Amino acid sequence: MNAHAGAAKTGPNAEPASEAGRGEARRDASGRGKVARPEIGHGESGRGESGGEAGRDESGRGRYHHGDLANALTRAAVALAREGGPDAVVLREAARRVGVSPAAAYRHFAGHDELRYAVKQRAQQELADAMDAAMRDVEPMADPAPEALSRLGAIGAAYVHFALDEPGLFRTAFCRTPPTSPESDDSAPASGNWHGPMAEEEGGEKEPRADEASAEVNDMLRYRPFQMLSEGLDRLVTLGILRPERRPNAEIPAWSMVHGLATLLLDGPLQVDDEAARDALLELALRTIVDGLLS
Repeated sequence: MNAHAGAAKTGPNAEPASEAGRGEARRDASGRGKVARPEIGHGESGRGESGGEAGRDESGRGRYHHGDLANALTRAAVALAREGGPDAVVLREAARRVGVSPAAAYRHFAGHDELRYAVKQRAQQELADAMDAAMRDVEPMADPAPEALSRLGAIGAAYVHFALDEPGLFRTAFCRTPPTSPESDDSAPASGNWHGPMAEEEGGEKEPRADEASAEVNDMLRYRPFQMLSEGLDRLVTLGILRPERRPNAEIPAWSMVHGLATLLLDGPLQVDDEAARDALLELALRTIVDGLLS
């Protein structure tokens, strides 16, 4: 039985029974019911019948997204960041690339900051993936001590190489974008070895003052690249390479050295085209970090 009997005439010139933009049931050659996807005009809201987002691409063809517009916008914004860094992440441009109206995009992101924060998370994950791949490439050794040092050096080198290979994403990974919804962040809590700012107490003792750490600092410590560094330093303590009293906050000088070198090679006076010269600078920085930690 036809469930739409009497609702509307059929045929190529028939008017739809409901308002413009709704798909009407039609029959394909096999006789099964088939629902046409709606064509949304410029004056409509951009929301399709099933709750997805609809719009037109530059060719005028309708494009439809089945409830995954947030991810589609984020992917488009990651591409923008890859091309031009954090300043290139603009919600309207991401919407244009996806093929939806700005109004549809604003239903998922309140503005540029929310979208940029989502891209920042993706950029941090790509950096972590590069570091993890480099660490896994380290050959197992009979002695775990040099292996642990090699793995730590590998993630430092991967950090710098990522900055040089993906400057737009690297800059976005560390852009000043406040966390918009940390409760929805899937990244794990910061390592327990980070003690935050230290305050002098009576008797000369120093105690952590984590409450003084900015929201952006606490947010950054949740990301995998920082945690990988923390885990590598913990491993040195476990193996007896790094003295326990040298461990608290050791991430900061190590991170600062590698990040500073990456920035100088990328944007500063150390910009050099000679790959061998860059590698020599990187090797010097990594050796200095290890010597400082183990001294």
